[in-house]
Amino acid sequence: MSFKMRDGVLHADGVPLPKIAEVAGTPAYVYSATQLRASAAQFQAALAPIPCKQIMFAMKANPHPAVLRTLAGLGFGADIVSGGELKGALAAGIAAEGIVFSGVGKTSVELAMALDAGVGRFNLELEREGEVLSALSSARGMRAPALLRINPMVDAHTHAKISTALTDSKFGVPFTEAVSTYGKLAALPGLDLQGIAMHIGSQITDLAPLTAAVRRAGQLVSALRKEGHAITHVDLGGGLGVSYREEDPGADVVAYGLMVARETQGWDVSLLFEPGRFIVANAGVLLTRVLWVKPGQPHPFVIVDAAMNDLMRPALYDAWHEILAVRESSDSFIATVVGPICESGDTFARGRSIDRLQEADLAVFANAGAYGAAMASTYNARALAPEVWVDGDRFDIVSPLVEADVVRPQRLPHWMLEVG
Repeated sequence: MSFKMRDGVLHADGVPLPKIAEVAGTPAYVYSATQLRASAAQFQAALAPIPCKQIMFAMKANPHPAVLRTLAGLGFGADIVSGGELKGALAAGIAAEGIVFSGVGKTSVELAMALDAGVGRFNLELEREGEVLSALSSARGMRAPALLRINPMVDAHTHAKISTALTDSKFGVPFTEAVSTYGKLAALPGLDLQGIAMHIGSQITDLAPLTAAVRRAGQLVSALRKEGHAITHVDLGGGLGVSYREEDPGADVVAYGLMVARETQGWDVSLLFEPGRFIVANAGVLLTRVLWVKPGQPHPFVIVDAAMNDLMRPALYDAWHEILAVRESSDSFIATVVGPICESGDTFARGRSIDRLQEADLAVFANAGAYGAAMASTYNARALAPEVWVDGDRFDIVSPLVEADVVRPQRLPHWMLEVG
């Protein structure tokens, strides 16, 4: 890991975090380029047994240009879910043909934008979306490369809000309707339907549901070929989980690669992967400062300057992030760690044993590189925290602090400005 104690002080690569706090202030996201490259290499190495593949980083996890530019240099494409992400991927140097456009609610404007950009593939979520894409591409004299996203109806055994393949999921076409829907879409002009896509959820650490989903995809490939369809691509999505605490190990990525190689042997397709969290989670921390230590029952409250608007995951998913003092401590205590927002949900840890912290101490929320800054808001008119990029002994503020009124300019209606 690139966040380590050196001489009693937590460092990001070769830079002490107190130095970053002096320059950037707190709260601030701090990313390690070294760790990002290491996680990317680990994923690529695990997929080495798979001969024909393409890896697209799921931009929703962290769309920062520095992240995207680094991954583009390592051969990654991008999995996008909006026109804004399309613009970001292209601006960061990711080739259009290395982009797959996913998402359940693409607009006609976004589909047209992606067609004109020449994206490599569209993951269709429903028959009507395919009809619209067919019309748009036909009008341009094009054939849009596409996959049909199916819902394999496999329980990912993860948090309900990040499970995407249960019976009542909004994502994909039900497995039982996939062959019929595929046949209708394959007959449309302007569509080059090449195969299927799936994604069963996020933060999956047990390979059993992933194995079951891959097997279901294999069954569908066989069924579609029996209907006369040429299947050349299968998108297996992402979802591999990471370890947020020592007693909960993350997914075994090597075992995952071997499983996919074994289960897909003989498919004769190009496999697509969409990792997000696995690539970037461990590459970031949220740096914060203690404002107050408030007496409380049964435990004191540690009130920090980071809040749920900066890191939404604990409030949204009851997610766990380790809370570590920046300066090495030999003492610990049980405390509830909260932010300044006027919501009881602005709680990062309740009754947890942590390093003993005092007023003005620096601390970090670990493993915050995925779905941290990407999900931030300006709730309570709070600013968006700066983001800092560290590479070896160098660091730079790559996203400045942005006040709420800059992010979302507001004005009075014109009649309230009239005088008299």
